[in-house]
Amino acid sequence: MTEITLLIRNVRELVNPAHDTVVRGGRLNSLRLSRDVWIGAQGEHIRFVGFETDFKENCRLAPDAVEIDGSDMVAFPGFVDPHTHLPFGGTRQEEFRLKLQGVDYREIARQGGGIKRTVADTRAMTREQLAASVEKRLDRMLLSGTTTCEAKSGYGLDRDTEIKQLEVIDAVNEFHPVELVPTFMGAHEIPEEFVGRNRDFIDFQVREVMPGVRERNLAEFADIFCEEGVFSVDEAAEYLDRAREVGFKLKIHADEFTSNGAAKLAVDKGARSAEHLIAMTPDEISAISASDTACIFLPGVSFFLRMSKYAPARSVISENGIVALGSDFNPGSSMISSQLFIFHLGVFHLGLTIEEALNAVTINAAYAIDRQDSVGSLVPGKKMDVLLADIPDYSYLAYHPGLMPWHTIVKSGEVVVQDYQPLFNR
Repeated sequence: MTEITLLIRNVRELVNPAHDTVVRGGRLNSLRLSRDVWIGAQGEHIRFVGFETDFKENCRLAPDAVEIDGSDMVAFPGFVDPHTHLPFGGTRQEEFRLKLQGVDYREIARQGGGIKRTVADTRAMTREQLAASVEKRLDRMLLSGTTTCEAKSGYGLDRDTEIKQLEVIDAVNEFHPVELVPTFMGAHEIPEEFVGRNRDFIDFQVREVMPGVRERNLAEFADIFCEEGVFSVDEAAEYLDRAREVGFKLKIHADEFTSNGAAKLAVDKGARSAEHLIAMTPDEISAISASDTACIFLPGVSFFLRMSKYAPARSVISENGIVALGSDFNPGSSMISSQLFIFHLGVFHLGLTIEEALNAVTINAAYAIDRQDSVGSLVPGKKMDVLLADIPDYSYLAYHPGLMPWHTIVKSGEVVVQDYQPLFNR
């Protein structure tokens, strides 16, 4: 008999993605639904998913087991956010206000705004200050349904601050319920001290910063912003080659505003994901759709910047590609930390069906950060990361934008939100 430490009884509707590792192309438009299901965990992991009679034959409750009545609830896997810039200093709401008034971004930059402002703010913060801000942001992300998220450095652009950002991710990951997956993004932008010397900056990153990050196991992935006016395809290739040599898995910011072949580079380098991809060409769409590289689309950027153009998600689906959705939470182009809101943007602006969007924020988002074996669906062996919503059925999640639906949230077998209120302790 399997001893169960947390049991959710009589779940009215259990929503699982179409597959437990990754969902491609047309299969995105399907889900696996079950009714009147019991879900049991032993510690952090799911040990039972099935019906009451089978549970009673094969499982028993631990003396101090937690029991939850799911009879009025719809259960979803915890949402996974595969693209954030979580550990940043300061905010830029005044800059946002100026943009809405029509002030040109070059004028904002001349006044010290833009990414350089965030770099300066992040460099100036102590570890304790940065950790406190990350913790507060994660609290809000959890309440919106995110139980696992990727977190990038990239607002230091020097050795000490990049290390500081990654150390903060590591420290907060020790106690916060939201599980963090760290990415080193030392090549996010060209800092003032290296303007006009891109090659020197790439050399600095790959020789003086990257090896130390990897030796201390502070990051699992490496990422670079390959875009006109930032880093070229050749520079990105050099950076990614070195990252792979020292043991990083690869990601790339690609084709956000213009196409320069970065999406194809992601395929050629075997990157786990390419991210943004608004400006992909038809040839790039075909190449990436035929590969195992996930497309992480970030509709919050188009929404936040009030762009008319969104990423070609439908084209990738039609060519059997891997579509995931992420928030790109950052203070400049997507001050959006809710993966639930991103789910809604996927439906209302990317043209995804409800089923496609749910696959994209669960199992495919998990695949995009190589966590498909532990999160993204509710099956035995994976972590007990469950969102319980007091709604009629799964489609209601898209039908009622603005609703905060999560009555109960379980992360790694512990109840961290109950009756819509946080329970977790520091």
